[in-house]
Amino acid sequence: MLSWVDGRPQQAVALTDRGLAYGDGLFETIGVKHGRPQLLERHLARLADGCQRLTIPVDLNLVRTELLAFAAEVGEGVAKLILTRGDGLRGYAAPITAVPRRILQAAAAPAYPVNNAEHGVRLFPCATRLAEQPLLAGLKHLNRLEQVLARSEWQDSDHAEGLMLDISGRVIEGVYSNLFIVRDGVLVTPELSRSGVAGVMRAELLAQAESLGIAVSVQALSYEQLLAADEVFLCNSLYGVWPVCALQAHSWPVGPLTRKLQRIARDLLDC
Repeated sequence: MLSWVDGRPQQAVALTDRGLAYGDGLFETIGVKHGRPQLLERHLARLADGCQRLTIPVDLNLVRTELLAFAAEVGEGVAKLILTRGDGLRGYAAPITAVPRRILQAAAAPAYPVNNAEHGVRLFPCATRLAEQPLLAGLKHLNRLEQVLARSEWQDSDHAEGLMLDISGRVIEGVYSNLFIVRDGVLVTPELSRSGVAGVMRAELLAQAESLGIAVSVQALSYEQLLAADEVFLCNSLYGVWPVCALQAHSWPVGPLTRKLQRIARDLLDC
């Protein structure tokens, strides 16, 4: 497996790394096509926001340069960027002067079933709930145990994704996707000020919809509102848009706005 640590080919990191010890860091999962990282500026913007909020110093120009060079070697596939606070002593206290560590790992592009995009996916109703933590909400930080637990709840091939609610019962996202609904022509996605991950494809679709004059709302979303939706779909930066066709006994059609945004996402990821 192709991997770099701090810009050099390497297969290991120090046992003193705070990302390993405490999940003290962030990550980005970036599609690579024709030797170029997809949605690069969106990924870098989210990374910069996360570093600012976690007070991790980062040289974005260096990260960009390394990502471009790494993607050129990958060619086609996925590049995972992990940025940790670097090494530290035992204990939670961060080093006064942090030296962040940059880790890049390559993987093959996932082979998702064509049916997911064409006919839609069934959602598994996860029992695992997302905790509320405004200080971390929206960030793609390294603490993903909630998602690990949620993903362990189903093993069958009938469900391509799981639905995650927060501890108050609000609809937040999929296990590895963001969620949208369409109701009376309005595109709605859950607000993520208390929990969840603010995905780069989510941000891009919101911007694209607004530029097309589509009514958009970012708001708290109840389970009842989800069931009453006209259309439901998921998105992330690797597969684009998947319509949601069912959740337990409830079903939705694949609607026209879902198809429009699916085409937009496909174009973004094909370039």
